[in-house]
Amino acid sequence: MADQVEVFSMYIDGEFVQAEGGRTLDSINPWSGSVWAKVPDATAADVNRAVEAAHRAFTSGPWPKMTPTERAVLLQKLADKLVEHKERLGYVETQDTGKLLKETTWQAGHTARAYTYFAGLADKLQGDIPPSGASMLNLVLHEPVGVVAAIIPWNSQLQLSAYKIAPALATGNTIVVKASEDASTPLLTLAKLVHEVGFPPGVINFVSGGANPCAITLTSHPLVRRIAFTGGADTARRLIPNSAHNIAKLSLELGGKSPVIVFDDADLDSCVNGIVAGIFGASGQSCAAGSRLLAHESIHDVLVERLVERCKTIRVGDPFDAATNMGPLATARQVDRIETLLASSVEQGARVVSGGKRIGGLPFNQCFEPTIALCDRSDYPIVQEELFGPVLSVLKFRDDDEAVALANDSKYAFAGGIFSRDFARAMRTARVVNAGRLWINTYRVTGVNVPFGGFKQSGYGREAGIDALKDYTETKAVMIEVGGEAVADPFVMR
Repeated sequence: MADQVEVFSMYIDGEFVQAEGGRTLDSINPWSGSVWAKVPDATAADVNRAVEAAHRAFTSGPWPKMTPTERAVLLQKLADKLVEHKERLGYVETQDTGKLLKETTWQAGHTARAYTYFAGLADKLQGDIPPSGASMLNLVLHEPVGVVAAIIPWNSQLQLSAYKIAPALATGNTIVVKASEDASTPLLTLAKLVHEVGFPPGVINFVSGGANPCAITLTSHPLVRRIAFTGGADTARRLIPNSAHNIAKLSLELGGKSPVIVFDDADLDSCVNGIVAGIFGASGQSCAAGSRLLAHESIHDVLVERLVERCKTIRVGDPFDAATNMGPLATARQVDRIETLLASSVEQGARVVSGGKRIGGLPFNQCFEPTIALCDRSDYPIVQEELFGPVLSVLKFRDDDEAVALANDSKYAFAGGIFSRDFARAMRTARVVNAGRLWINTYRVTGVNVPFGGFKQSGYGREAGIDALKDYTETKAVMIEVGGEAVADPFVMR
């Protein structure tokens, strides 16, 4: 156990609290293997308290009386707090997840842009006046849904939570945020900044704990009107029936097995950087990871050779060391799963040309080598299953049609990349590849003003972008008689 274990609290109704009965979870540092923090393990009663607080804040008190501009001021203050405290936020996220400190610190500051963006939109969501006869005035209004339940995974949690918290609050909702049981401390640290900003009690609540009872109670709660979930497809299959209890609006941002298509006319130097960023950035722990490389047969061998050489230069190690390129994987079960699926694929014919195993001699056993495996079929487990780790499967294609067929041969359709100097060819391909977000001649670039989400088993609904505001509202039609005429006899047809 670490020499000093930090103790974190949940944030419910404007107060920092522990779980009922003092229940806690250990937070394991994936680089050292030591317990570095303890977080509350919420009970059903804790979650119920958080939801009821959010409901009170939505229906009474200062929050529903605030103007959109007043809500925007608070969101911008929170953005400023993220920038001010990005070092602390980065530190706890690296301790919890093993992501590189230089990335988590940068991402904490970058996440501030999401709050600034939606703060700027808070007073710009307008309704409509549909045409009508001279005696009628029709109004279309967009009103907040009520209590929002946000389920956040451990990876990129500050950014992913911002894409839910910011539009929800900008439109006047209140929210209960559930942090991942695998890594809760960044969001519990964010709660302190929320408190410093001065949001009214109950507007934002943070709970931590396992799926049962924490997530189940939250997503099935009768006062929850909207659920925003980011996580795995298997968890989503259990969550969807929960939402039947409250008929809550639901958005799902799930897994991915994203293809990167490299045509024969691509700039190989550029696409090597894009491929490396897509699969080895964040140690491949991203739903948008470019984990399937589809290379034209004429450049396949030279591209693989360059990637293998690049893997030799990737430094895996201490995530707090600025010279490290890849840190450990966040959980032991990820490493176990990667080993199992990779071994199965090799037995079926896949050929590992770089990496392929855990790295020994390090403090803890959760670092995995940057791995490249050549695949002559698309039915190998490493081609079809999301690994959430640094494993790249490589397939050849002969022509454009085969490239598209291979790209779409997946139950997932979250993201993808296309590398070609022929813009028309790239755009033709982009139109027919199944994906919620595609990059052309780049990869893993983000923008809060650009929506993202998936097709097929990668989920439904979109986050970020201006349209996300309406996803946190209900549409109301108001029809007003303005001509001064009395209501006609309903039994007389005119």
